[in-house]
Amino acid sequence: MEAASDPTSSSSAVPIDGKNLAFQVRRTVARRVAEGKRRVRLDAVLAGEDKGADIYAHNQRKTCAAVGIEYHLHRLPASASIEEVEDQVRALNEDDDVTAIMVHLPLPEGVEAERVQSLIDEAKDVEGVNPANIGNIVYGRRSLVPCTALASVEMIESTGIELRGKRCVIVGASNIVGKPIAVLLMRAEATVISTNKYTEDLGSLTRTADVLVSAAGVAGLITRDMVKPGAVVVDVGINRVLGANGKRRTVGDVAFEEVAEVAGHLSPVPGGVGPMTVAMLLRNTVEAAGV
Repeated sequence: MEAASDPTSSSSAVPIDGKNLAFQVRRTVARRVAEGKRRVRLDAVLAGEDKGADIYAHNQRKTCAAVGIEYHLHRLPASASIEEVEDQVRALNEDDDVTAIMVHLPLPEGVEAERVQSLIDEAKDVEGVNPANIGNIVYGRRSLVPCTALASVEMIESTGIELRGKRCVIVGASNIVGKPIAVLLMRAEATVISTNKYTEDLGSLTRTADVLVSAAGVAGLITRDMVKPGAVVVDVGINRVLGANGKRRTVGDVAFEEVAEVAGHLSPVPGGVGPMTVAMLLRNTVEAAGV
């Protein structure tokens, strides 16, 4: 059996340990829930029979229980119509006992995710996917920011870098990751450049970055020669590739081993943004409950 490699064993970059940062967030969340005067409850909607979503929901229940958050899962069949899904979301919006709502993806064929997400009560939208909450980022309201974007910025800040005036390059401009990250960094008075996997001569831009965030979903996109020595590099990519042993493994957008030789700080995949994204969901949940 091939031994698991330690992604930081030969690197010079300081690892941005998402697992440890997430543990600290969960500990704070648990304290807030225990000391709070209001019950904290997360209700999730799962429509269909996607195995990945089902596993995520199961793990989410355990994670919530560990910090004292009530978790209620509302299952709908794969045959559910857009009206049925919307009716479920509206019912949760109107239920005063429900303090937080999320909708698991993917949704059944014909059910548009953005349409459903836009119905979630802004104050209960703990994934920050309602367009109104995404727009609020511009005005500095960070409590219900999309979880992966918030996780990425928290990880950057954990390195101690002074963001004001620093050049930050974001690769990927999705509505719930790349764009919110860019706006959050702008609010920190950084100089932000938004790019994507189609950007011509991408390396000429990434090489100037004091902070480089890749959220393009392309395995190995960011190589050593594309990184400024000493840069903070956060890898948001989650890609499934075939390993040398013929088995699938999870990698990010960053060629970890070679980039680790030049970066100052570098987040691994897995063990980086992923655990922190879950932790941000928990923190958003207690924020939504007002505890």
